[in-house]
Amino acid sequence: MFGNSIIGFGLYHYKYQSGHEGEAPIVGFSPRKSAISLYVYCGTPQQNELIARLGKMKKGKACIYIKKLDDIDINVLKALIKETIDFISMNYERIK
Repeated sequence: MFGNSIIGFGLYHYKYQSGHEGEAPIVGFSPRKSAISLYVYCGTPQQNELIARLGKMKKGKACIYIKKLDDIDINVLKALIKETIDFISMNYERIK
């Protein structure tokens, strides 16, 4: 668990140019009343191409929101997750 509502997998340390730093799950999700939040998005060009094929969803800054799994292409979601793991592994210090 990450916080009180995010189920996360893996852990990495980030530090922004502003000096703000912390730890976050590599990927995660949070079942919420209005939508399922999927923390699998980091904005790479490859991911933006995948997002166009994902299906019915809304995109936030670092996550995507879906109403139900039937609204999206699960294979595209798997590719988004892999791209996120690859991006974080190459750009940040993985803790777990």
